[in-house]
Amino acid sequence: MNNVQTVTVGPGDGDQRLDRWFRRHFPHVPQGRIEKMCRKGEVRVDGGRVKPAHRLAVGQKVRIPPLPEPGETAKPPPRSTVSQEDARMIHASVIWRDDHIIALNKPPGLPTQGGSKQTRHVDGLSEALKFGLDDKPRLVHRLDKDTSGVLLLARSRSVAQALTAAIRHRATRKIYWAIVAGVPRPYLGEIKYGLVKAPGGGKGQGEKMLCIHPDEIDRTEGAKRAITQYATLYRVAERAAWIAMEPITGRTHQLRAHMAEIGHPIVGDGKYGGSGQENLGDGWGAKLGGIISNKLHLHARSMRFEHPVTGRDVTITAPLPDHMAHTFETFGWTTDLAAEDPFEVVK
Repeated sequence: MNNVQTVTVGPGDGDQRLDRWFRRHFPHVPQGRIEKMCRKGEVRVDGGRVKPAHRLAVGQKVRIPPLPEPGETAKPPPRSTVSQEDARMIHASVIWRDDHIIALNKPPGLPTQGGSKQTRHVDGLSEALKFGLDDKPRLVHRLDKDTSGVLLLARSRSVAQALTAAIRHRATRKIYWAIVAGVPRPYLGEIKYGLVKAPGGGKGQGEKMLCIHPDEIDRTEGAKRAITQYATLYRVAERAAWIAMEPITGRTHQLRAHMAEIGHPIVGDGKYGGSGQENLGDGWGAKLGGIISNKLHLHARSMRFEHPVTGRDVTITAPLPDHMAHTFETFGWTTDLAAEDPFEVVK
C-alpha cells in the first residue's frame, strides 16, 4: 500500500468528474473502490467530503488514501466492445486527423450518441479511434442520425473544450448541402423562424420542433431564436433544387424545420416534409419518387475552424453519401459546380 498523498489538480484537468480524474491518474483502481473511498470520506477535496460525480477545479487539492500497488489489483485490459466490422467502418469514415483532432464523414443512419433504443453510435464506436492514445476521442458537436457529413472529435480534454467553445461562440463555419422539393424563392434568403419543442414529442433525436413567427418568439414559452441562410445553387425545372445552407444558430432540427416551413422540405425528410410525391397545391412533399432515394438528402458538406493548437485555419470537406451522389448523377450535377463557400461568392 502507498502512503496518504495530496495531489493538486493541474491545468487541463479542471471541470472533470472526480472519479474520471481518479481513473486517469490511478488506472489500476477500479470504479467500485473509488466510490467506496468517497462514501467513507477517505478521498477528500480541499479537506471536504465529496461524491464521485464532484467536478474538480484547477488548483484544488485531492487527498488520496493509501492505495494498493498496481500489481495487487491488476486485471487484463478490457476487450474492445467494437466488432471488427464496425471498426473497419468507422476507420473508413475518417477523412482527416492529426495529433489533436479527428474528422469523420459520418454515414447516414448512424446516430452520433446513444439513446434508449440506440446501442450502435459514433460515441461508442470511437473506442476504435484511439490510434495509439489511451483515451478515446470526444464528441464536440452532433449531427442528426440521418444527416451525413463532417463530424469532429477531439483527442484530448483541452482540445474538446476549445472546439466546443468555438462552436458555441460561432467561431466556426458550417456549410450544409441539401436537395429540397421545389425551388425556393427568392433564390438567396435568410430564414428567421424561432423553434420550440412540439408538445408530446420525444427527447433528443426523437423530438419534433415547431416553427414560430419571429414576432411571436418572445411571447412563446420555450421558443428560441434560429437563423438559417440558404443559397439555391442549381435546380431541375421547378421540381427540385440543390441548395447550400449555413446555420447561424445551432438548434435541434433547425435546417429541416426551416426548409419545411418555407414550403420546400428536404427530400427524404418524413418527419418534417410529409410523404406526398406530388404538388397538390398545398406545398411540396418530401418524396420525389421514381429512382430518387427516400433517404434524407442533408449533408454537412464542410466545416472551417481555427485549429486550437496550431492556430491554423482548417477546412474539412466531406464527399457525398451514396444516395445523394446517385441523385446528383440523375440530375446531371457534379460537386465541382458549387463554390467551396457559396455565401462568400454572393456577398
